[in-house]
Amino acid sequence: MKADEMWKVSTGKGVKVAVVDTGVNPNTPSLKGQVLADEVPESVGYKATEDWEGHGTSMAELIAGTGAGGGLKGLAPGAKIVPYRIAMKDMASEGDKDKAPELPDVIRAIADSDVKIISMSFTEDIERPGVPEAIKYARSKGKLMIAGTGNDAQTKNFIGYPAAYPYVVGIAAADKSGSVGKFSEHGNYVDLASPGLDVPRWCDNTFRSYCTGQGTSQATAIASASAALIWSAHPDWTANQVLASLIDTAGRDWAKDDPSTYLGYGLIRPRKVLENTDFNPGSAGTDPLAKENAAGVTGDTSPSASASTSSQPSESTSDGQASAAGSDSDSSDNTTMWVALGAAAGVLLLGGGAFAVIRSRRSA
Repeated sequence: MKADEMWKVSTGKGVKVAVVDTGVNPNTPSLKGQVLADEVPESVGYKATEDWEGHGTSMAELIAGTGAGGGLKGLAPGAKIVPYRIAMKDMASEGDKDKAPELPDVIRAIADSDVKIISMSFTEDIERPGVPEAIKYARSKGKLMIAGTGNDAQTKNFIGYPAAYPYVVGIAAADKSGSVGKFSEHGNYVDLASPGLDVPRWCDNTFRSYCTGQGTSQATAIASASAALIWSAHPDWTANQVLASLIDTAGRDWAKDDPSTYLGYGLIRPRKVLENTDFNPGSAGTDPLAKENAAGVTGDTSPSASASTSSQPSESTSDGQASAAGSDSDSSDNTTMWVALGAAAGVLLLGGGAFAVIRSRRSA
């Protein structure tokens, strides 16, 4: 990604990203001054700055961490984080179940704010009442919503929500060579791919040390940060235009009109937008995912529907077939991105060169 070069053009300054997660600890060295807790409405602000697990804080640092004190330096260190803690399946502690706000209420509250990007590094296999309507409302308010597709491709590969809802950008996880993670769930609701393997995160809620993890959560955070970089450089663009620019410049070795069920339109490359001062993002009112949003989730998303991520088909550059990446360890964590610990050396090395991906047409 060549983050150092991108930061000469944009750091995400002026863009607010809502991190809807397990809460965000604003007191880690990397996040001091980066978290706008006062902007969370009281009605949905239950323990927003208390992270019971460490997940939400990790996502916030991957997006907007400054790298201070030896912490993570995120991809958009100039952006700001607005934290939300929700009660949703594995995203909530036992005490949250009756007190933390529900996802539809949180999305609506964010929609009524000046936050531009809603980053949701979680997934579950059920549709919850009120969420589709809240998402449509946020879209009407010009928000860009991004979510992970899930980490269970090697078992049941369930349809992951909220990523599978219309108007939410579904993010798959890939490694630095372009291989899709073996764990990364697939289906026609996968829109883009982002770095998601071998990514640092807080080990737990003691915030004493970092561990290495993998998942579509990290990939979601990095995709959200990428959008923040672009929106900061082009503040007059709409959510449609920011997303269109990510789709148009995504790295892929297949036709744009034939997206993959594993990596969607390809691997995000925000640098390709930022380095082109005359980049044309298309019409402000044109939804770049109009076809997908109209169709909804289609086809069988089970591993047997096409080449399974666990079957590891042999690599081939002629037809886009390739092996899946990623170890079996820590595949339950939904997060990802190449960032630097401490003084930002070798940050975000993912380029747009060779691809090693499992290729399956969405019509399959």
